Amino acid sequence: MGAQLIRAEEASQPRPIWCVTPQNWREVAGGLPVPALSFAEATGFKAEAGALLILPAADGSIAGAIFGCEEVPRDPLAFGKLATALPAGDYRIAHAPADPRLAALGFLLGGYRFTRYGKRNGADVRLVVPEGVDAAYVLRTAEAVALTRDLVNTPANDLGPAEIEAAVRALASRFGAEVRVTTGEDLLAENFPLIHAVGRASPRAPRLIDMSWGDPNARKVTLVGKGVAFDTGGLDIKPSSGMLLMKKDMGGAANAIGLAQMIMGRGLNVRLRLIIPAVENAIDGSAFRPGDIFPSRKGLTVEIGNTDAEGRLILADALSLADEEAPELLIDFATLTGAARVALGPQLPPAYTDDEALAADLARFGAAEADPSWRLPLWQPYASMLDSKIADLNNAPGGGFAGSITAALFLQRFVERAGAWLHLDIFAWNPSPRPGRPEGGEAQTIRALDALIAERFG
Repeated sequence: MGAQLIRAEEASQPRPIWCVTPQNWREVAGGLPVPALSFAEATGFKAEAGALLILPAADGSIAGAIFGCEEVPRDPLAFGKLATALPAGDYRIAHAPADPRLAALGFLLGGYRFTRYGKRNGADVRLVVPEGVDAAYVLRTAEAVALTRDLVNTPANDLGPAEIEAAVRALASRFGAEVRVTTGEDLLAENFPLIHAVGRASPRAPRLIDMSWGDPNARKVTLVGKGVAFDTGGLDIKPSSGMLLMKKDMGGAANAIGLAQMIMGRGLNVRLRLIIPAVENAIDGSAFRPGDIFPSRKGLTVEIGNTDAEGRLILADALSLADEEAPELLIDFATLTGAARVALGPQLPPAYTDDEALAADLARFGAAEADPSWRLPLWQPYASMLDSKIADLNNAPGGGFAGSITAALFLQRFVERAGAWLHLDIFAWNPSPRPGRPEGGEAQTIRALDALIAERFG
């Protein structure tokens, strides 16, 4: 069961949690039961962020807990620590943190465990929904984040292109959406040559997954996710250390699927489209080569400078398809470049858009939802780095400069008609645990975007 949210009437004598800060500690302490206060003072408890003290009752049971918070929280999901640190039982918040909604969400996200391949024991801890918090929102959000994490955490032997398709079909079945899939050699017949080129060396057929939901006449929101189930690097093969986390190279697809679930779960009046190019970048005699030149769906020819820059190739065809119907908002997610991680680290994905209002809204909701990104420029003078002497574009500029920016500029060449376009170069992984964010696969920016889309299209 792990961490759960429950209604007050479901709780069995819930134990109080006092959320204290250095500023309010003395005030809150005055309202504590005398034995609890005496115990806290005897232990030398300090109201520091993340500090936790379990309070004993007179009979030796647990009377409650004191948790150190911040008046202006640097991490609004810090409450997630309690999902694994508290002993089993029911709890309620007696003195609330600054943002009870994010505290409740952090609690659920902190209790996530990936258990497909083995049981991970943990205490069953239940938290009464804080007063004024929309429990349905918290549960819906935590469910979508868990789905995203599960997909990223699943190894490639159990999650190939067909299994990514199955995940989309399961989502479509739940919400009454339509799915169309183009697979294998049909990709050439349907004009997706770059997706076919990248995936053709794998025995697991490449495919373009296209899901539609909602009123066809409603405002159009389209999500595109990079679905590279595993990336060897192709003939420009990665070193073994570079392949260790390549099961997560479909993290863009996982995040797009998670956001699609959130949007449909809200029941927004939009025409939602989810497009995922799903491939495995493998090696055999039919693998695409450095120096090869391929047409794209848009008609631009692409010279292959490096087969390990395959994500932008499959996204190019997928974005071209998405752009053809001129959606009001087009968003793509991709675990695209190591350069993004060098620039901003694993916690802060770069965001690219030329739409000033969209950039401002993303920053605003990123702060409000503790789901940040950081805008980097679509710096047009760098577009010349993509030049090829014999084709329209090269997929992998030499020199190593501005790798995340040039990747975004490459993708921008395939978007013309969309009202607004946003590209997110996510990591989709927590290399080490933090409160509310266990080590492993992660949902990045989708909570902020769910709130943004709800405001714009709700």
